[in-house]
Amino acid sequence: MNQQYPLLFRRPLHEICNRIDNVTDVTLLCNPPLDATMSSNNTLLLTRGDIAKLLGIEECIAAVEDAFRLYGEGKVQAPSILGVHAADGGFHIKAGIMNLGRSYFVAKANANFPKNKELGLPTIQGVVIVCDAVDGRLLALMDSIEITIIRTGAATAVAAKFLARKDARTALICGCGSQGRISLEAIMKVRKLEKAFAYDIDAAEARRFAETMSEKLGIEIAVVDDLRQAALESDICVTCTTAHKYFLRSEYIAPGTFIAAVGADSGDKQELEPALLSTSKVVTDILDQSATIGELHHALEAGCVSRSEVHAELGDIVAGLKPGRESEEETIVFDSTGMALQDVAAAVIVYERALETAGSTRVLAFNDQDPN
Repeated sequence: MNQQYPLLFRRPLHEICNRIDNVTDVTLLCNPPLDATMSSNNTLLLTRGDIAKLLGIEECIAAVEDAFRLYGEGKVQAPSILGVHAADGGFHIKAGIMNLGRSYFVAKANANFPKNKELGLPTIQGVVIVCDAVDGRLLALMDSIEITIIRTGAATAVAAKFLARKDARTALICGCGSQGRISLEAIMKVRKLEKAFAYDIDAAEARRFAETMSEKLGIEIAVVDDLRQAALESDICVTCTTAHKYFLRSEYIAPGTFIAAVGADSGDKQELEPALLSTSKVVTDILDQSATIGELHHALEAGCVSRSEVHAELGDIVAGLKPGRESEEETIVFDSTGMALQDVAAAVIVYERALETAGSTRVLAFNDQDPN
């Protein structure tokens, strides 16, 4: 196979799906009736387009909320993360196990290269693997981009549900790419927003965001270049950029604001002024992760806060073990570094729905013969 298709597996996953034809030890079955083709050794191969069709934001919000609740209740194993730095970016692997009627292991290997936009490539790309956690069988390989975007937006919505004011009507989105779009859409599932502000260092990107999302969501969206004023007028602020230097300052934030800090998922990325965490109630997705790669990491280094001053992990609040918002005046920061259980919850929805949807599923049937 390697001699016949020397470049095949250097290509993106979606291209592999389109290019594999007749390979000796990998069989691609397009549009199969799954009950006739699935066996214990078959692995589903799902592209970004497949996932977009199979995973909706509302069901993902519900699944991610359940994942946080189970984690807070101590009913699931703590997830793991590994990070590796590269010259102009980095890689991380996040993995977790959950029993969702069936025991699943899910691992995501993501590359994050902020300069890729200049090359016409996605900033984030990678693969999600889904395995049976009982016997280790490889059940599915999935493109990671869409799962990462949707599950991250879902986590923002879950945090907003428990931490934003009930009467929140205005949101500021800093970073108007795919993550900004899903963040706004997700928040509107849990709060009745009437207006949003779009802020991006690329003004054209902000304008596209405003036009597209205003039409899609039916609310007013204003493009802004005065970040301070927009933040002061916002009940909810979402930062989802690749910034390496903070831009959201403590004096920009009015009392009662909820801030979802999404962009910092490695030690060199930062969106919030460290002092902002010292004047806010801080909630993390996973404390150890935030202390290493999140906004909390920078606040700890600056001596603005200590680990003991962190109010809670989001799972504790969702599980009812600790309170969320306790007053209309408190400012709350959610430090979202990306919990692997979010990937598990989202990937399982995709996998199980793909099994039910025979019309567009590709199957890799790996040769199970012992080569020796």
